[in-house]
Amino acid sequence: MSEETVNEPTAEKDDARHAVKMAKKKTAREKIMATKTDEKGLVIVHTGKGKGKSTAGFGMIFRHIAHGMPCAVVQFIKGAMQTGERDLIEKHFGDLCQFYTLGEGFTWETQDRARDVAMAEKAWEKAKELIRDERNSMVLLDEINIALRYDYIDVAEVIRFLKEEKPHMTHVVLTGRNAKEDLIEAADLVTEMELVKHPFRSGIKAQKGVEF
Repeated sequence: MSEETVNEPTAEKDDARHAVKMAKKKTAREKIMATKTDEKGLVIVHTGKGKGKSTAGFGMIFRHIAHGMPCAVVQFIKGAMQTGERDLIEKHFGDLCQFYTLGEGFTWETQDRARDVAMAEKAWEKAKELIRDERNSMVLLDEINIALRYDYIDVAEVIRFLKEEKPHMTHVVLTGRNAKEDLIEAADLVTEMELVKHPFRSGIKAQKGVEF
């Protein structure tokens, strides 16, 4: 008798056990999903030292675009830096996604706190306008957490606005490292990107198609 023939019943038993296990998991999952019937606009925070916070936010924006759902982006920090996301949206999807870049670069580039505060406040005013507009299903506030970290904008005012004035079905995504604890507490969905390795530490600069 070949080794293949001897092992065949064992393999069949393993397959049968796996099928039973997956069937039980499917039943349990369906019971859980049956209880999830509510819908609401979410406050979503992407933070942490790892790469991918803005990228994840733009992934959601592109999902909205793909579904034909109007949305908007306000960039608080990146300034005049050219990015693939902005170029693509402005060139091809401007009818669905409003895009505003109101920062002037990272704080160490401007070295002018008063100017940074003024630009952050201007960006926040635009953000509130876009969020209040119920036609926008999602508004991405890219790098707002940096503006909040340096107290260019009052986090208590942001939380109050999101709780009291955000339309019920509008999603708002806030990105940037060092999200404040009060914002994390107020959010519906929080993801912290953990840094494990980064090519910058090996002397590799930011590259087109990866970072921007």
